[in-house]
Amino acid sequence: MESNDCSGYKVLSSEYLIRRPWLTARKDVLQLPDGRINPEFYVLEYPSWVNVIAIDRQGRFVMVRQYRHGLGVMSTELCAGVVEAGEDPEAAARRELAEETGYTGGRWSLQCVISANPSTSNNLTYCYLAEGVELTQNQKLDPTEMLTTLTLSRDELLDLMLSDNMKQSLMLAPLWRYFYLNRG
Repeated sequence: MESNDCSGYKVLSSEYLIRRPWLTARKDVLQLPDGRINPEFYVLEYPSWVNVIAIDRQGRFVMVRQYRHGLGVMSTELCAGVVEAGEDPEAAARRELAEETGYTGGRWSLQCVISANPSTSNNLTYCYLAEGVELTQNQKLDPTEMLTTLTLSRDELLDLMLSDNMKQSLMLAPLWRYFYLNRG
């Protein structure tokens, strides 16, 4: 079992380099347990994130397709978003699914909690499974969102994953876990 003992690590100073709604970067001076100093340890601060493996009553996976500027590609992904300050992660996941796709309801369970990069990022991603969702409303997108909702069969989604056309690791990890646990 992995140990969580972090004693001996000490932040000597912190300085914010940038503080924006979608990018906050901090430089820490970190003292290691043996006394050595790391003078430049950079941390990206983000709120917690959620994503949802949503499966409708017909057994189809509810996905979204949107432009991702970092890679300059159109990307097929799970519904996902930010946990607002003071919001419960499951409430955030339900809100994001309804806003981005119009799907609601179903049976919800937390599948896993993962980190994009525990070395340099301070947030977690809560990955939910929502089974038996149904389309009950129109999308309610944020002003800068442009996405399309689509549904994929199990085989279509697996083909997309196996063809290396999905790149979002925080979505692939819970999907691979889901397919592993639900094989056969």
